[in-house]
Amino acid sequence: MRIICLGTGTSHGVPMIACDCQVCTSNDPKDKRTRPSILVQLDNDHAILIDTAPDIRTQCIDNDVRRVDAILYTHHHADHVVGLDDIRRFNAVMRAEIPVYASHETMAEIRRMFDYAFTPDADYPSFKPMLRPVLIEGPWDLFGQHIIPIPLMHGPLPILGFRFGKFAYCTDCSHVPDESIDLLRGLDVLILDGLRHKPHPTHMTVDQAVAAAGRIGAKQTYLTHIAHQLPHAGTNADLPPEVQLAHDRQIIDLK
Repeated sequence: MRIICLGTGTSHGVPMIACDCQVCTSNDPKDKRTRPSILVQLDNDHAILIDTAPDIRTQCIDNDVRRVDAILYTHHHADHVVGLDDIRRFNAVMRAEIPVYASHETMAEIRRMFDYAFTPDADYPSFKPMLRPVLIEGPWDLFGQHIIPIPLMHGPLPILGFRFGKFAYCTDCSHVPDESIDLLRGLDVLILDGLRHKPHPTHMTVDQAVAAAGRIGAKQTYLTHIAHQLPHAGTNADLPPEVQLAHDRQIIDLK
């Protein structure tokens, strides 16, 4: 399994519009963060995309992504879904519809936001995404991979993380419930929300993320959904080696 971190930034991205801070003006390419999304490439050549960030087109070009066989959604916030229309390019390349997996609430919101993509219309004047909605009801198998949905809290909003074998992705969370901690035992790699040092109502601080990572006990944890308050090199120097910031275009290979 190969994990490609397509985007590791917060909803504003880094650099932010009209900001001259140290990180937004940094020359370190690891301080350039697009909106959050990852690609899970399986050893049978299938690729599973988690979330369609606003930057998904350039993310796929920058990382030479040639196929997307399924999409999993963590939740319906704009920075995680509004790139959905760009998926139509993969429909054209692969000549197939793409299944889209989400919770009941998330699916309802995505279908509302992208009604044209889910409504059959023989007279539609252009090429639109060809999607097959699938509701997440519990763990399931996809392309030979067992996937476990992980309940998380994003402030007051229930959302999902996902576990693939020894890897799990848990972005946009302010709290990991005890029952979800149990679902995350025995990981080799965890990607976990870690926004900034200052408290936020819907995201974990770096200290909270480090504490949650300690409870979960993955061999290596990478923080994502990172704001412009965190310089990549300086923050990593202050973190324990088993908890580090992720970065755009990072590749993580798991045996």
